[in-house]
Amino acid sequence: MKTDFSRLRRMHERGRYDRAAMDAVLDAGYLCHIGYVVDGRPCCTPTLYWRDGDRVYWHGSRASRMLKAQRGAPVCLTVTHVDALVLARSGFHSSARYRSAMLFGRPEMIEDEAAKDALMNGFIDGLWPGRVADIRAATAKELKATSLLTMPIGEGAVKISEGPPGDDEEDYALPIWAGLLPVATVLGPPQPCPRLAEGVPLPDYLRPFAKG
Repeated sequence: MKTDFSRLRRMHERGRYDRAAMDAVLDAGYLCHIGYVVDGRPCCTPTLYWRDGDRVYWHGSRASRMLKAQRGAPVCLTVTHVDALVLARSGFHSSARYRSAMLFGRPEMIEDEAAKDALMNGFIDGLWPGRVADIRAATAKELKATSLLTMPIGEGAVKISEGPPGDDEEDYALPIWAGLLPVATVLGPPQPCPRLAEGVPLPDYLRPFAKG
């Protein structure tokens, strides 16, 4: 994973290059940002992603100009989790605590419709185990309209910032409150669709979220 290009220069002590650290950051998220170039101009697209083994996947419309531009081209995929805001004793040292991952590579398009369907179903069941058995199967038209890209987990780096505020030594005695303000992303109680058919119960896999 570590190359001269992916090696951290700034705050290099926060860098991690092992697969366990990379997988942990990737598996904790849903949303990534993919940077690439179109007609000489930089672009960055947010999209849902998932990891399956040694690869990451993301999807979108087959008509998407952006997905077409990403295929086979060099891209940078990033995932970031903000864990806390840091209130230090100076503005200079105030910052955030976070876990971030950055991957470099050239995406490939999954062309086989059966493979595409299986991978998409894996993504859905990875979020809500048992959901695929509840929903209707994707149609051939829907699969044809969907592009699925994948990239191996190869060149990249993880950067993790953790711990209490780090102030200048002479500032610790100042009468200023300092510490962390934790940040968390949580799943709330299920909200039924206004057009939900009468008598449809809440699935068992959503019951843990019913209490918020």
